[in-house]
Amino acid sequence: MTPGSNIPLPVARVTVDVAAPVRLDVSGLLLTADGKVRSDDDFIFYNQPSGPGVTYRSGGGTSPDAITVDTAAVPPGIEKIVVTASPDGAGQTFQGVEPTATIRSADDGSVLATFTPPGLGAETALVVVEIYLRNGAWKARAVGQGYADGLAGIATDFGVTVEEPAPAAPPQPVAPPQATIQTPVAPPAPPADPRLTTPAPPAAPPAPPAAAPGAGKINLDKGRVSLQKNQTVSLVKGGRPLLSQVKMGLGWEPAFRGKDIDLDASVIAFGPQRNHIDSCYFGKLSIVNGAIKHSGDNLTGEGGGDDEVIVVDLGRLPQEVTGLVFTVNSFSGQKFTEVAKAYCRLLDAATGEELVRFDLTGAEPQTGVLMAKMIRQYSGEWEMTAIGSFVKARTVRNMVKPGAEAL
Repeated sequence: MTPGSNIPLPVARVTVDVAAPVRLDVSGLLLTADGKVRSDDDFIFYNQPSGPGVTYRSGGGTSPDAITVDTAAVPPGIEKIVVTASPDGAGQTFQGVEPTATIRSADDGSVLATFTPPGLGAETALVVVEIYLRNGAWKARAVGQGYADGLAGIATDFGVTVEEPAPAAPPQPVAPPQATIQTPVAPPAPPADPRLTTPAPPAAPPAPPAAAPGAGKINLDKGRVSLQKNQTVSLVKGGRPLLSQVKMGLGWEPAFRGKDIDLDASVIAFGPQRNHIDSCYFGKLSIVNGAIKHSGDNLTGEGGGDDEVIVVDLGRLPQEVTGLVFTVNSFSGQKFTEVAKAYCRLLDAATGEELVRFDLTGAEPQTGVLMAKMIRQYSGEWEMTAIGSFVKARTVRNMVKPGAEAL
């Protein structure tokens, strides 16, 4: 499997084990539709090895730790089980470590899929795969999302409050039972180990948890979205990610009547490390095996409608393409102070329906502008963000570096 890919599960009971050259601690979290655990009971790990429909099995240091999911026993309201891994050694990262997740039938051990997350480095914890419910059927998705702040970072993302014990407090029994993560440095749990708890009742309010990723995020359910600068829309409609063919139309008009404006629209494709994969522009009208195509050059900017169009087949984009940055620049050196009504808009290529629009407001005496970016999320969906940043760049080649910085 590759990041973002998924498979249907042909069996009700699956086991996910994660192997690596070093020992890993593997755990599972049961999540509701809002991406949150319900309570401590939904965090399954070596100190709490069983929960509703999900169990943990230790490899004992000789075989990989594993999480088994019995989809028939998962309680109503749980829509996803994420399987995480972190190196057992204190302070150890995934640099030079290639973990491989194997998804098996829990009954006969047959292999259903394998996944090795690419490009790991300073991460100290990892969401490896997820078992999720979609339209009444259970599936498995390869994720490979790394966290530099360890398992506590993953816990926070999924709505678990991470608290540090008071540094000077002597070891004392804790009144409410809590699931505890112990950093495996020495057999006894060290005082500085974080403890995962569900949010405390109002009588003893904890520190406010971080906002859930995507909280309040705009999607396409209410029709066309008009973006402001730095605003983001999730390309999801009716709970499903948009993975069809879309068109990015870019347009502009001369600010002064009778004057031609020759601008060039481009899209730059980046990989997960912000590495430049390829650029699509008037001199290279097709990239990544035809998944991205350019309509050709418009030399004047005159006329109604989009001046240049870039077609992106989201479903055909290679998995190594995780970011797209759409740019406009002036090869002839004309400044954007000579341009009026510059915009970009995303359309459904099949229906022609306008999905998202961003009108560039204001202008600077520069020769390039980063209009918008699209980023593939680990869940497989794409997000589009309006940028509207001006740079000194007359060609797409000079837009690569600022484009990478904008991701």
